[in-house]
Formats: sequence, C-alpha cells, structure tokens
Amino acid sequence: MNILLHPTYFPTIATFVAITKANKVVLEIHDNYQKQTYRNRCYIYAANGKLQLSVPVIFSQKNRQKYSEVKIANDYKWQDNHLKTLESAYRTSPFYEFYIDDLQPLFTETFETILDFNLRCFEVICECLQLEVDISKTESFKKETKDLKDYRGLVNAKKENIILLDPYTQVFYSKHGYINNLSILDLLFNEGTNAISYLESQDLI
Repeated sequence: MNILLHPTYFPTIATFVAITKANKVVLEIHDNYQKQTYRNRCYIYAANGKLQLSVPVIFSQKNRQKYSEVKIANDYKWQDNHLKTLESAYRTSPFYEFYIDDLQPLFTETFETILDFNLRCFEVICECLQLEVDISKTESFKKETKDLKDYRGLVNAKKENIILLDPYTQVFYSKHGYINNLSILDLLFNEGTNAISYLESQDLI
C-alpha cells in the first residue's frame, strides 16, 4: 500500500500507524496552508492532561499561501518553551533520557519554514523508531489520488476522524486516565523500543 500524508509537527500516533503499514509514503508539500491543523501543532500528555504545543507561524488567511512558504515566527522563544514543557511532562517516563539527546537539536537549530522543520522532525522520529520508510514528495497538488491511499485527512486537528487506539502506559494515567492518539512523542517516551510493535498492531478504520 502506498499512502499520501501531510508532514506535521511530531505527527499523531495514528499517522505513524498508517506509515508502518505502507510500502511507500508520499508527503504532500504543494498544498495551501490551513489553520486548525497539525501542521504547526501537536498534543502531549502533561501533568494537567492533554496539552497543545504550537509552533508560531507568520500567516495571513486573506491571501492563499503555500504550505512550503509559511515561515516560523522565530522572534518567540517557542523552542525553549517546547523543550521545557516536554521535559516537565516526560522526564519520569521510561525512555525520556534515551531519546531526548536525539530530539534536542530540533529545539536549538533555527528553521525558516514550518515545512522544513516538520520534515526534519519526521526524519528524526523515524530514526528514533528505527523505522525505515520509502519516502518521496509530491511534485504538484492533486485533489484526487489514484495510486495512493489518501490519508491527508489525518492533518485535521479540529475535525479529525475518531481513531481508537489500544491503551498503553502513560505517565499521568493515574490522574487523568488514558488519552488517545497523542503525538508520537508520547508513545516514544513511554514505550521506546516497543513502539514499533505497538504501531504495527493497531488498525485505522
């Protein structure tokens, strides 16, 4: 199965379920940028429950703008804030220390566009998971896809499909219970080397 996906900020677990089942992954890079999506946000499990991390971008809804052209608002110290928030949320998780050194450069290096940053995040996560993926990028935008299973809908943060995944151990489970389909970071820090087996065992309806 060949699939089509949007590159997003530390993608959802459901996105990586789709990736583990694919022979080839094609990344959509020629679409128009849209707000209220995972393009610049992800959700993690913090002490008070589900928490959104957002990358600030320079974007106007008035003029259509290509995803590839949207710049990150690097005037804000968002990288420091995200790294500190991840540490606070996951430092007691089983695999935080194991992976944080690989992830840290993402929060110290400056990226100009949100697309370039997301592509790099995707690469690093695949390396952490030791997931070998045959990846290519779209050459133009096409609304309909014939040879690819279209998973571009997974980018929607507000109107996302309800995808129920099997529970796994989460740091603050005793406080708030299981929170479904968070960022892949949650699975990585909690399950570590078992993450791939978990992803392969899940189904997308």
